[in-house]
Amino acid sequence: MRCRTPREPDAVRPVTRAEPSLRGALLDMLRLSLGGAIALGFARFAYALLLPTMREDLGWSFTLSGAMNAANALGYLLGALIAAPLIRRAGLGRVFSVAMLLTALTLLACAATGLSVPLLTLRFLSGVGGALVFVSGGGLAALATRAYPERSPLLLGVFYGGAGIGMLLSAALLAHGWRGAWLALGFAALACIPLSAPALRRLPTQAASAPARTPAVSLRPLAWTLAAYTCFGIGYIAYMTFIVAFLKGAGAQAWITPFWALLGLSVVLHPFVWAPVTARLRGARAMTAQMLTLAAGAALPLLGTTPPALLLSGALFGGSFLAVVAFTTLITRHTLPEHAWARGIAAFTVLFAAGQVAGPLLTGLLADRAGGLRLGLGVSAAVLLLGAALAWGQGSGRAA
Repeated sequence: MRCRTPREPDAVRPVTRAEPSLRGALLDMLRLSLGGAIALGFARFAYALLLPTMREDLGWSFTLSGAMNAANALGYLLGALIAAPLIRRAGLGRVFSVAMLLTALTLLACAATGLSVPLLTLRFLSGVGGALVFVSGGGLAALATRAYPERSPLLLGVFYGGAGIGMLLSAALLAHGWRGAWLALGFAALACIPLSAPALRRLPTQAASAPARTPAVSLRPLAWTLAAYTCFGIGYIAYMTFIVAFLKGAGAQAWITPFWALLGLSVVLHPFVWAPVTARLRGARAMTAQMLTLAAGAALPLLGTTPPALLLSGALFGGSFLAVVAFTTLITRHTLPEHAWARGIAAFTVLFAAGQVAGPLLTGLLADRAGGLRLGLGVSAAVLLLGAALAWGQGSGRAA
């Protein structure tokens, strides 16, 4: 049962905002989801579409190609580590807005150079910004669901589905070479910032403070889910980094844009599929089901690159991977007291980022030295299966 903090004096309680209607809450989640569109859809996943062209133009190996996303993930790790103290000092809303701006500017700057070191640096900085957006945005979304606890899976799913909006937009923006694409992504990211602002004015932007002399909250009750999420970070990012290059190498280039669009659309629609499932299953059983679906989606292109197999792969993978991310916020809300929610979300983000550092490097090394991208993607599917098994160990307590 979730712990509740005692009522605090008015002098230290956060400012109370008027509770929105459910329709208004959904609209606010949609506005907040533009942060995910920037942090993941633009700054992380759009790179997969740009990768084949950048490899050809700049002469990159698969190892260097993977290092670009590993640098982004390393920045994501740093951002996750510094998120909680920054949020305590500046508040969720301010961190969210500034981090969106940082990420947008790094996207624009990627158009200015083809040199490896500056690009690695910019990918690192965009990762820092992306993590701060995601941790602060996740905290804002968690606070916003307090008025509608029974609709938490749907509301959080809408927030995390913003990455799919970014993926759909990126498929439409990447038409004029990789430099023009980075510029288009950067300007689109800047445009998202004012669109999210109305939600920040309405939603609570600070969680309740911890009671005086309260001992530090242990994260041990989340141990199995944290371990599973590390595997998720390793496994999912390998697919998202290299699947487009794999399809191009397999002669399926004509299907890349439809595949990517379906992948993004499935991300947007995932809460309507997984929210009712998550509400019924206990513990981390939903996370197990989600990761099994991801493993199946990752394995399908290895079995064949026919259009039905590719599109089914995109639908399964896109419809499940952000559901895993949303679930971690749900189980954090259920397991930890409110003043520790940001810490719990940050812990998941740290381990997720650590997995994302390893995933592209491991896949790139295997692709260059062992069995090509097929072997690397096969290993990522196996890691997702391991994560599904670990999630099963979380226990049978209700997660939302």
